[in-house]
Amino acid sequence: MDYEVKLDIFEGPLDLLLYLIKKNELDIYNIPIALITKQYLEYIDILKTLNLDLAGEYLVLAATLVHIKSKLLLPEAPEEGEEEGDPRQELVQQLLEYQEFKDASQSLQAREVLERDVFIRGSAPVEAPPPGDDDNQAWQEIGLFELVDAFRKILGNLGQPELMEIDLDRTSLADRINEIMDQLQERQSLTFTELLKGKLSRRLIIYTFMALLELVKQRMIRICQAGPFGVIRLFLAVAVEEEHG
Repeated sequence: MDYEVKLDIFEGPLDLLLYLIKKNELDIYNIPIALITKQYLEYIDILKTLNLDLAGEYLVLAATLVHIKSKLLLPEAPEEGEEEGDPRQELVQQLLEYQEFKDASQSLQAREVLERDVFIRGSAPVEAPPPGDDDNQAWQEIGLFELVDAFRKILGNLGQPELMEIDLDRTSLADRINEIMDQLQERQSLTFTELLKGKLSRRLIIYTFMALLELVKQRMIRICQAGPFGVIRLFLAVAVEEEHG
């Protein structure tokens, strides 16, 4: 394909690692490297399958994880008088520092200072779905990897071993973006199920994923989830609602 989504504008390799640690409810000070390495490499494969242009840092971290795993499996005997440290220690420290940086960044984004002109504008509150819809659960915006998880499950349910090939003559990414926006203009919000309408061809699924990333990048939509592993719903961004309201 001649269209690729630049992954590094969304989240980076340390975000993926932190996501996997949180998803598996792991102790960051005692990371099971074998499990995390396996899952990390699986995500790298699915990201490539979804036609995402991986930044080099993803592959560097993958090599780091494999190296740490090999050191844990085949530990070298420390020299006399020296105590061998945990090969995970440097990575853990890096994750802790990165998490601290992320927390500080999110705190700044939440502040409304000088009419939001000084600091990065935070996310506006997400409107609740219609009464009785999705049990009126609280909606939280999700990141890239939650979105990847959702598409990964859909692709897994297809049960088709063949490669995901996309016929560019039959499918246009721009058309898919317009279709999604038209549906949202009409209904204001959509679930994944409503978005796909049971049409589970690989071509449509991949183009839908790419279209959603592009719309999020352009801040035209927001993607939210009703609790962990709950329903995922698309909302028009506030700016779009104001423009077309």
